Amino acid sequence: MTGQGARIVALAESWIGTPYRHQGATKGVGCDCIGLVRGIWRELYGNEPEAVPAYAPDWAERSGEERLLEAGLRLFGPALPMDAAAPGDLLLFRWRPDCAAKHAGIQAGPRHFIHAYEQAAVICSALVPSWRRRIVAVHRFPVAPVD
Repeated sequence: MTGQGARIVALAESWIGTPYRHQGATKGVGCDCIGLVRGIWRELYGNEPEAVPAYAPDWAERSGEERLLEAGLRLFGPALPMDAAAPGDLLLFRWRPDCAAKHAGIQAGPRHFIHAYEQAAVICSALVPSWRRRIVAVHRFPVAPVD
């Protein structure tokens, strides 16, 4: 695990137990999967790279736009090959092949990832085949300054 990967995993682990709150992005108070990534970004870089517009819980189904994949490319750069995923990488998921990507998590190890799970909290889940086959993109966080 790289130094930055270990740092990102540690940051993600510090969010575990944060309640699920749609559009939230505050550790210990509430977040959704996008809010978890936003919070980690703030902890790494000091501020968010762009404002996140309000979104409905079913935004991906309604619009059909690949807003999450587009944001991944815009903010993290080209996606990595799936077999290159490493701890600390951003994982983007698509529930069904005919739907837009709408879930995100942080790879925590070869078989686990951390994500905000609806009707629960930020948790560490096993990256079982049913999750693994839904991964549509893997992105590495840009290199962050070291404290």
